[in-house]
Amino acid sequence: MARLFSAYVIVDWSAASKPTTGADSVWIGVLKRDVRFRMAFESFNPPTRAEAEKRLALILDDLKKRSERALVGFDFSLGFPRGFAEALKLSGEHPWRATWDQIDKMAKDKADNTNNRFGVASEINRRLTGGPFPFWGCPPRDTLTTLQPKKQRPHGPGDLPEFRHAELLAKGAASIWKLYYNGSVGGQTIMGIPAVRRLKVARGDGARAWPFETGFKAITEADLAGVDVVLAEVYPSMIKAPALPGEVKDLTQVRTTAEHFARLDEAGKLGALFAPPKGTAADVVLDAEREEGWILGLA
Repeated sequence: MARLFSAYVIVDWSAASKPTTGADSVWIGVLKRDVRFRMAFESFNPPTRAEAEKRLALILDDLKKRSERALVGFDFSLGFPRGFAEALKLSGEHPWRATWDQIDKMAKDKADNTNNRFGVASEINRRLTGGPFPFWGCPPRDTLTTLQPKKQRPHGPGDLPEFRHAELLAKGAASIWKLYYNGSVGGQTIMGIPAVRRLKVARGDGARAWPFETGFKAITEADLAGVDVVLAEVYPSMIKAPALPGEVKDLTQVRTTAEHFARLDEAGKLGALFAPPKGTAADVVLDAEREEGWILGLA
C-alpha cells in the first residue's frame, strides 16, 4: 500500500516575546526521504516565529518541487470552542475561517517576537463578556481590566465552553482560554493561527486544513488528488517515546511525533486517523468540521 505522504513536518510553536532557542522555543521536525530515498530526520530551532514561518515555507516549497506531499502538524489549537465565531458576531458560512481571519486581523507579531497576544485576548474578552473572561493568565505587568493573571470564575451554562470536544477526550489538554503559565496553549494559538493561515493562503487549493476542508473522515489517496499539504493539529504529549542523548523535550516531541505518523502511514493505517473515534456523536463531528477542529490521532 502506498503512503499518503512523503514527508512529515511537526511544528512545536512558541508565544515567546523575545528571540529564544532551546527549551520552550519553536522547533520544526522534518522526516523525509534523503538522496538515497531513505527516511531521514532533520530539525530546525529558529529563534523567532518570523524565521520559523520562512523556514516552513522553504521546506514546503522544496517538497512541492520534488512532488512530495507533506503532512504538517502544529501543536496548538486550529479552532476555538463551538459558538465562538457566533458570539463574536463574525460573518461567513465557515466559522473556523471567520475565526482565522479575525485572529489574523488582530494579532501583531514583530520580527523580534514582540507580540500583542495579551491585548488580543483582552479585546476578545471585552467583546464577549465586557470583563476578564473567558481568556485568563498573564504576567502582572500585562494585567488589564479585561485580562487578569488568574482565572476569575468557572464556566457556566450561558458561557462558551471551557473545552473543545477534543480536549475533553485528550487527558491533560489545557483549555484554549489559558494564555500563560505551564501547559498553556492560548498564547501559541493566537500567535500560531495567523502563521498557518498565511502558509495556507500562499498555497491555495494545494493546502487543506483538516478537518475543516477535508471532512472529518478517513482519508484516501483519491481524497488528496491535487493536494500538496495537509495542515493538522497534533498533541505530541500523547506519544510517549524516549529522548535521545542531549535532546531537549521539544525536539524529542517533534521527532517522535513525525516518526509515529510515518510508521502508521507505512503500515497503511494513517488515513483512518483522520476520521472521528468510533461512536462519536454526529453533533460533535459537525462542531469539529465547522469550528473546533480536532487532534490527529486522538482516540
